[in-house]
Amino acid sequence: MGLKKYKPNTASLRFTTLSDFEGVSKKRPERKLIKIKKSKAGRNSQGRITVRHRGGGHKKFLREVDFKRFDKLNIPATVQAIEYDPNRSARLALLAYADGEKRYILAPNGLEVGAKVMAGPKAEPADGNALPLSMIPLSMTVHAVELVPGAGAKLVRSAGMVARIASRDNAYAQIKLPSGEIRRISVNCYATIGQVGNLEKENISMGKAGRKRWKGIRPTVRGVAMNPVDHPMGGGEGRSSGGGHPVTPWGQLTKGKRTRSRRKPSGKFIVQRRKK
Repeated sequence: MGLKKYKPNTASLRFTTLSDFEGVSKKRPERKLIKIKKSKAGRNSQGRITVRHRGGGHKKFLREVDFKRFDKLNIPATVQAIEYDPNRSARLALLAYADGEKRYILAPNGLEVGAKVMAGPKAEPADGNALPLSMIPLSMTVHAVELVPGAGAKLVRSAGMVARIASRDNAYAQIKLPSGEIRRISVNCYATIGQVGNLEKENISMGKAGRKRWKGIRPTVRGVAMNPVDHPMGGGEGRSSGGGHPVTPWGQLTKGKRTRSRRKPSGKFIVQRRKK
């Protein structure tokens, strides 16, 4: 995957850096593996905005990605195509299984069309293969990691993300996550070998506000630019921020405050926090 820079013919192109989509071998998704994605514009079932700065944007089909690869145990598959997915930062790999079924998985870095992949305890620890943590060698890079056996991959799914198996005992493996957190996960959980592809995603520059609108992201207004009735940091004669700490419109601290509950049951599985 590479990047494409533009000549500064216009003000927006001067700063634009986008993907060149090298390696994407198929333009249209598999028809049997897509669903209609209805835009909620950040609203819940009651019509209230629960996620701000969302709305508009281009229509997208939702690709059905297989995060539960253990129901295709020991069935070899061939990579038919590498595809772009507008709903996530990673690329997708279209697999054609030996039994005739097709499924999408997250495309690991280096996976090419024609490669053979498989899921199961008997699979080799090669890029794109899914194995339980008990069968993966120590210090090997993994992604698409399950938190609960059988629940499907929940961790390490964004472009360029990678985790490592630090240690392992009879019941749990210690996984070092991209955030730096070390967490104990059951050895019966599945993970996929390799690093998530599309590593150049972090270097992409949108170049203009309009491209954000195409993605369904609306403008964000600073709190200090509002009136006191609209935001705790609003108001003041001239440009005054009031001297208070940065907060949300509802008064919650926004910079540095830890929001994870200390009494959360899953906290006992965290060996080392991401913030020391």
